[in-house]
Amino acid sequence: MTLTDEELVTRSRAGDHDSFNQLILRWERPIYALAYRTLGREEDARDVCQETFLRAFRSLAGFKGEAKFSSWLYRIALNLCRDWMRRQRRAPVYQMPEGVDPIELAAEQGPVESIETLVARRELSAVVEEAMRELPEEQRTAILLKEYHGMTFQEIADLQGCPLSTVKTRLYQGLSVLRRHLERNGQTVPQLVKRT
Repeated sequence: MTLTDEELVTRSRAGDHDSFNQLILRWERPIYALAYRTLGREEDARDVCQETFLRAFRSLAGFKGEAKFSSWLYRIALNLCRDWMRRQRRAPVYQMPEGVDPIELAAEQGPVESIETLVARRELSAVVEEAMRELPEEQRTAILLKEYHGMTFQEIADLQGCPLSTVKTRLYQGLSVLRRHLERNGQTVPQLVKRT
């Protein structure tokens, strides 16, 4: 039987450390992915991910349950990413993670994807990452949460502490910049935002 996040939080508050470990196992990959997409460096993303769970554990008693546990974790991670970027006084950097072999990565795609398709997808990914670096932080974060983490507009609004209309505006403006950047670079523009 799989317990919900809320049940695991309740057990963790009661001193069951294994329940908090289950929360870490459940949310470690999404939090790492958010940190990596925000910061662009594997090492920094690992540090932010670790610090996110450390802060969550220390602050668990203060978690009121008004938002979902995952939203609370995302907020902690985003705040840590912002702090890291301020301390480093630099924009995010995107690079291939250390120890990742491009040949193995290509092999993971399976036989259905031709090498031409893989190269085209990689080129599109590089152009999107370049355009994302040019976006203001609020727009970049909204796009990451919507497109890469599948959050709804309302969840993003709650997480960012702003009105729903502001999130929609940030997404629209950010995606418009991305679309223009892709078109300037001769890329086919995919449908980027799902309407929910």
